[in-house]
Amino acid sequence: MYVIPPEQNADFVAAMEDVLQTYRKPLDPRFPVVCMDEQPIQLIGETKMPLPAIPGRPDLYDYEYRRLGTTNIFMFTEPLSGWREARVSTQKTKQDWAREVADLLDRCYPKAEKVTLVLDNLNTHSIGSLYATFTPEQARRYADRLDLRYTPKHGSWLNIAECELSVFTKQCLDRRIEDEAILTRQANAWSAHRNQQQKGVDWQFTTETARVKLKRLYPQVQCG
Repeated sequence: MYVIPPEQNADFVAAMEDVLQTYRKPLDPRFPVVCMDEQPIQLIGETKMPLPAIPGRPDLYDYEYRRLGTTNIFMFTEPLSGWREARVSTQKTKQDWAREVADLLDRCYPKAEKVTLVLDNLNTHSIGSLYATFTPEQARRYADRLDLRYTPKHGSWLNIAECELSVFTKQCLDRRIEDEAILTRQANAWSAHRNQQQKGVDWQFTTETARVKLKRLYPQVQCG
């Protein structure tokens, strides 16, 4: 369900148009556009052994379960190339985010001059997190290769990585997963399979469309 401000909101439309213009950039290996999002995951274990499916009857699970802590999923996706990767992290601190971004730059895009990263405006999603994690020299090298583009407040639906997280949730989290190792295997298998099957994202919500359908959000400015 989309959450949109009820009235004119200059900050919202400014950030929205910035993201929408970013999505219009062509595919360029030197300057890739990547989206990222994250989601906490509750680890759940069984209290009784499930009964496997038999002809005419699905799996049977007891309604009781055990809470076994939480973990986190970082989702990265490059919409134009059709690549995505779900990564499991024990926590979602500034340092976790910084290490994931460093891995993105070093492993996934080592030859890119600058990666445009579309993401939500959380306090952990900042250049400062790089400085909180790495030496100043390392942090500056990573920062110089990043172009951060934030979705507006109440506008996380503009982040394509949120769509990928939704698919991951429906396809991988429709069962009880009790530990991080199992979740990591699921995430790796899902990423590999989806990359083989899914092509690029055809994003059709443009700045021109927004100015018509979301006209009420734009401040009414009188010229002259």
